[in-house]
Formats: sequence, structure tokens, C-alpha cells
Amino acid sequence: MPRNAPDTALTGAEFARLMKAAGPWEPAPRIAVAVSGGADSLALALLAARWSRAMGGEAVALTVDHALRRGSGAEARGVGRILGPRGMRHRVLQWGGPKPGTGIQAAARAKRYELLGAWCRRHGILHLLVAHHLEDQAETLLLRLGRGSGVDGLAAMAAVSETGALRLVRPLLDVPQARLRALLERNRVSWIDDPSNRDRAHARVRMRDMLPDLAAEGLDAARLARTARNMARARAALETGTAELLARACMILPEGYCRLDAEALSAAPAEVSLRALARIVTCIGGRDYPPRLERLERLHRAVTGVAAWRARTLSGCHVVPGRDGVLVCREPGAVSERLTLIPGAEALWDRRFRIKVGAGTGKRGPITVAALGRDGWAALVEANPEIRRSRLPAPVRHALPAFRRGRKLVAVPHLGYFQIPRLTPKTAGFRRIHVRFSPAQALAPAVFSVV
Repeated sequence: MPRNAPDTALTGAEFARLMKAAGPWEPAPRIAVAVSGGADSLALALLAARWSRAMGGEAVALTVDHALRRGSGAEARGVGRILGPRGMRHRVLQWGGPKPGTGIQAAARAKRYELLGAWCRRHGILHLLVAHHLEDQAETLLLRLGRGSGVDGLAAMAAVSETGALRLVRPLLDVPQARLRALLERNRVSWIDDPSNRDRAHARVRMRDMLPDLAAEGLDAARLARTARNMARARAALETGTAELLARACMILPEGYCRLDAEALSAAPAEVSLRALARIVTCIGGRDYPPRLERLERLHRAVTGVAAWRARTLSGCHVVPGRDGVLVCREPGAVSERLTLIPGAEALWDRRFRIKVGAGTGKRGPITVAALGRDGWAALVEANPEIRRSRLPAPVRHALPAFRRGRKLVAVPHLGYFQIPRLTPKTAGFRRIHVRFSPAQALAPAVFSVV
């Protein structure tokens, strides 16, 4: 039987080639592997453990217990009993607290990646491996086709995604699931079959059930995945052009807004120009996903048109025409988060600003952060009339992060306002407030990876 037959176990040498393509890797890489206990992730864990040891590094298995069904905790701990004797460390991460009544699958996925990413950051691990395989890629393409997706959606899943300080790596996208199961059978490893993977209430399961019929018509998983790869190359080229346009046309300011050169946007090819505008509002609005195409196109026509236009809102952003270019800032009315800060801890507020307060700031009562708002600006001007001279554009001010104790305004760092007790050299490092614009989606994220 040929070595790469669909039901032949994936070899360590083949996996090493896949990992090399997904590099670069530091010497002695430390990696984490998301392991549910299913066949695919267990096979990935075994392969990754051997590969990392051969490289002089280490792989750690992470299992998220969503606590959504009886026995999930025992199943999560059981993964450690499988991997421990094979020399792989294992940790269980639990989703505690109340669960949403609707959209549970999407919420569980978001929480899973949040927990996995947070653990990796705490332990200085740069790479998280997940076990999406050939059939998963084909199912994703079909789902995106059903939604009428464009190039981005039809590119399906990237082999490597960079999110902040973490690389999400999918080395198995070209590997059939049967080859992963064959690996487990060869190593006499049993796995858990999640009943939700057979529940036809989920669209992905229905797409999975369609694959055999599609294969009979020539649309097998490998061909569908190849189509996704072709679209991924097109997406990567468009993203490169978009990043170049953003570098010329957009200036991001530390207060969380941008100045946009409408003429440069208008001169670019329409698809690249639309992508650039989508990146801007997604970044400034602190969103995870771009706006709907029809709404984006309406804004694009206004910004790049020759006729005069009035300020508009989109994706939590306020878009304002001006002499110095188009101003894109956070829409104050869309900011509702009020966050109580734990001294010494770091938090992401409004999905835009990374905030850290020193260990000594909580001694006189808790500090909260919320939007400055109209009332806050009025109080600020009353307490310090000189602040009216701030060069910060008026539309930007009301959405700035403002720090309060109770109702008292104690700091608006971007306006240079602080009402925290005078600091000595010994205490300054403990009481300082650090604010950094760090949106959920970067203006120009890493190019979609095709390996």
C-alpha cells in the first residue's frame, strides 16, 4: 500500500516536514497543543511531542473542560492519563461560571481560545497547535459557500495565524482524518467521540454528512481543500496590497483614532480600498469581524466620492470628514463597558486599550475605567479649564478611557489629567496607570498564511 494512502498512519518524518513549512521555530521550541480527547487532537499531541523532543524542546497538552455536560471533567482528566505515560505534560483549563442560553457553540469556541491563549501567555509559550485536518478544511469551505462568502471566507482556515503574542498553527490541514486515526490504532491509543460531532442540529455536521455524496461527484475533501488553498493565495496577495495602502493612507494615533487620506483610498483598486476601510473601522471600533459588505460599500462611496458628505457611523466608529483628512474614531455611544481594575493586573478595556494599574492604586478604594463621556468632559473642563486647549479632536474625547473612584474622576491619561496623590520615587512604580492602544484586531495583521 502506498505510504500516503488515506488510511495509512501519518509518519513522524511527514509531520516534521509539515512543521518545517509552518515555521520559523526557535531553537528548542516550547509549544502547546489543544487536545480535546478526540482522535484528531490526540494524534496531533503524539506527533507534536515526538517532534518537539527531537528538536530539544517540549510540547504541553492543554484540555479545556467546558463543563457543558455531565462527565466532561473526568473526560478532560482522562486525556492526561493517556498522554502522561507517553512523556507529555497535560493541563486542564476549566470554563467556570454561568453559560449562555443561546449560541453555546460559538461562545464555547471563543472561551476555549481565550483560556488557551491566556495559559500560553502566562507560561511564555509562543505557539499553539490545533488539529484541524483535511475534512475540516473542506467543511469550512462548504459552510462559507453557503453564506455567500468572498475571497476571505473561501480561503477557509490559515495554516498559521498570528494573534498578538501567539501563533495559532494548523499543521494538518492537508492530512485526511483517516491517517490520524490509523496512527492512534497503530499506537493502541483509544479516543473519545464527542456526541455533539454527530448532532445534525449543527450546520458543520450536516456538511460533514454531505461529503461522501459530493465525493461521488468529484468534489472530494482533497479537491475542496485545494480550492481553499487557491483562494488563500489570492487572499494573501490582496492583504499585501491592503497593508501597503494602509501604510500610505492611514495614521493611527495613540488615543485610539486615525487620520485617513481619502485621495489615496480612492486611487487604489476598489477591492484593496474596501479592505483597507474595513480594516480601519474594525481596528478603531474594537471589533472581531469587519462590517457587512453593503454597509461598508455605502461608507466607501461617501469617503471616496467627489460630493460633500456628512459624518457617519459604522461598526462602532464615528467617521467624520475634515480638512486634514477623514477622522475615524470610536463612537462614544457604542462604549458601554465599565471595568473595575484589580491593582497590579492587566485588562483589555473596550477591546481597544490595554490597561494596567500599579499595585498601590487600590488602597483608597477600587478604580474603575469607563468612557469619559460628555459629563466627564464637562467636569474635567470645570476642574481644569486649561484642558480646553487640548489639540485632541473633539469627536475623540468622549470615548477616551477615564479612571474613577466612585463618581470622582481621578485620571484621563490621554489628556494629561491625574488626580492621584503625589508620588514619591519609591511608590511611583506601584501607583502609575499604564494605558496602551491595543485593539482586538490590528490595523494590518499578519498576512494570511499559505504553506
